[in-house]
Amino acid sequence: QVQLVESGGGLVQPGGSLRVSCAASGFIFNRYTMRWYRQAPGKERELVAGITSGGGSTNYADSMKGRCTISRDNAKKTVYLQMNNLKPEDTAVYYCNALSEYLGSNYWGQGTQVTVSS
Repeated sequence: QVQLVESGGGLVQPGGSLRVSCAASGFIFNRYTMRWYRQAPGKERELVAGITSGGGSTNYADSMKGRCTISRDNAKKTVYLQMNNLKPEDTAVYYCNALSEYLGSNYWGQGTQVTVSS
């Protein structure tokens, strides 16, 4: 059974930091590109960051460049998103995604709420 379980969300003040995690199971984690998406109320889901299967390459949305870092631990089958200098507009549900175009597989987690507010 494939599972992606996000954790680490919560309430943080503007300018603060938060690290969200996504623990994977039920598939061969180190063969998948991992991505974080977010969806704010009334808005479309958008890509925040991505990391290749081996961790050698990352990419970030322009809105988050310089403020977040995506990383992964293939031994722990976990992907992380460290977010710094958070702004109210970063408030959203953050979703973990696993993608393998070669295997034709695309999995989603249930999401974790991040709220940036004073």
